[in-house]
Amino acid sequence: MAELTTRCCIAGGGPAGMMLGFLLARAGIDVVVLEKHADFLRDFRGDTVHPSTMQVMHELGLLDAFLARPHSEVRQLGGQIGNDPVTIADFTHLPTQAKFIAFVPQWEFLDFIAGEARRYPPFHLLMRAEATGLLRDGDRTEGVTAQGPDGALAISADLVIAADGRHSTLREAGGFKVIDIGAPMDVLWMRLSKVPSDPDALLGRINAGRMFVMLDRNEYWQCAYVIAKGALEDVHARGLEAFRADIVRLAPFLRDRVQELASWDDAKLLTVAVNRLETWYQPGLLCIGDAAHAMSPVAGVGINLAIQDAVATANILVPRFHVGQVTIDDLRAVQQRREPPTRKTQGMQVMIQNRVISNVLGRTTTPKPPFVVKLLNWFPILRRIPARIIGMGFLPEHIRH
Repeated sequence: MAELTTRCCIAGGGPAGMMLGFLLARAGIDVVVLEKHADFLRDFRGDTVHPSTMQVMHELGLLDAFLARPHSEVRQLGGQIGNDPVTIADFTHLPTQAKFIAFVPQWEFLDFIAGEARRYPPFHLLMRAEATGLLRDGDRTEGVTAQGPDGALAISADLVIAADGRHSTLREAGGFKVIDIGAPMDVLWMRLSKVPSDPDALLGRINAGRMFVMLDRNEYWQCAYVIAKGALEDVHARGLEAFRADIVRLAPFLRDRVQELASWDDAKLLTVAVNRLETWYQPGLLCIGDAAHAMSPVAGVGINLAIQDAVATANILVPRFHVGQVTIDDLRAVQQRREPPTRKTQGMQVMIQNRVISNVLGRTTTPKPPFVVKLLNWFPILRRIPARIIGMGFLPEHIRH
């Protein structure tokens, strides 16, 4: 078994892990990031980069280079409820450098951060290397075991960060208690081609018993068809042709392309989960991002909350690394900083899930916009409120080191 030693070992090369690895290396702290895949090129990942994240990129001096990557920009969030178009949020008044949401394929974001991080000698990214367990001395974590392309690894570390997603291996190995909040829906993800004559797609389309979301990936539409939790067998039982017809009813301009869904293999199931850990840390071990709190896809905040976790973690821990050993109190400080905005965000998502999505999926008649949405249409200035909540979050973080 090959052996490595580092100050911090991060399991997971997603948004939280990659951003934290970059920030630690930038501060001169030796860090190893483990990413189990050979590259970042995996589809059906969230790709909404919010103004709060781009503000972090601006503070790092990276925003212009980042926005040179392929992306599309949305300055207002709109949709259609029944037969009525609605506008929910207007980002153009936010006190941020980028007053829009950028739709960026997640592999572009991760590849960009990895490229910037490699400029710093303390950064070490191991691809095709998956954390498999914890190295322990009593109740203290002192590193991880991993499986790399050349065999088993033992990585000793002053601190281990579990950023390996909602199905975190290290979270399970640590025996953390998970609080399951639940979600009433799952999502079928698919892609459909885009042609120049396509209209500017409304982000969300809601009708009797159906919800459909379209993300502009420039060359194609990334689409999400929302179904009731556990209803996949019912959807399959109705048949692929009925599924295609449902999509056409919601987005008629796709009529000439729904045959691209040649089989059910072209509609991938995303099982939606909303949960969080009761305690995010143990001696020598800290969970952040989806490993600490799995988010609903509602409002596309998951990536951005994970990155805020990474920034807060770096802000709190970098000074401690410089003067000595990270303590359990320092890890507790990370949770105390990031748990309140996590709870508020999940509370907002659960409210939308229960009051809007569950009602829509259970309807058999054409829905009408609720009164609060009508207010947003009547008084455009009110759109700044949801824009601030979605675009900046409940506790935006800033670069300190």
